Amino acid sequence: MFGLILALAMLALPAAAQTAPSAAEIAAYDGLHRAAQEGDVATIRRLAAQGANVNARDGRRRTPAHVAAFASQDEALRALAEAGADMNALDADAYDTVTIAAVANDPDLMSLAIALGNDPGLTTSPYDGTALIAAAHLGHAEVVRRLIAAGAPLDHVNNLGWTALIEAVILGDGGENHQAVVQALVTAGADPAIADRGGTTPLAHAEARGFDAIARLIRTAE
Repeated sequence: MFGLILALAMLALPAAAQTAPSAAEIAAYDGLHRAAQEGDVATIRRLAAQGANVNARDGRRRTPAHVAAFASQDEALRALAEAGADMNALDADAYDTVTIAAVANDPDLMSLAIALGNDPGLTTSPYDGTALIAAAHLGHAEVVRRLIAAGAPLDHVNNLGWTALIEAVILGDGGENHQAVVQALVTAGADPAIADRGGTTPLAHAEARGFDAIARLIRTAE
């Protein structure tokens, strides 16, 4: 069973599935994409006022907002949203700004994206997951807590058959960060009875992997 899990884990890496702009793409950017990459708020405002398309796409269907998120340019993202950018746009890999920030463990940028209108519960990624699932997998506890507070769905099941709680266990390392993620999820009411496609619950996975602290946390929710 765990050989299969490890194979699926390699497929499920959200960071690997995301495609940040390459050096060559960045060098070729102009207009709003370049301004977003460089955090040039004045140019964003000027180009938008002149009628530039704030939702223009590059070759990987990234909008300037996606580029700003990959580059951690908070004020550029704000300026784009104020100019009318679609904060729920998905790139060619089906990622939005919230999930990009969640994977990057950038809670402040993620919270800003949500405040600017990005739905924290969007179905994203090639795995039909959510930002919460991606953050739980990676052990990004503060991101998880903020997504929960913003109303992200706790029990969304992706196309691998996994919830955020399952991913925190089977793709986590059992350490403090993943323990904090599990604590946040179970405290918020994530359902520990939802099993994977093989019928194995998060608790059974935790016990099988020897994650005693996580197993204790899950038992408190049962």
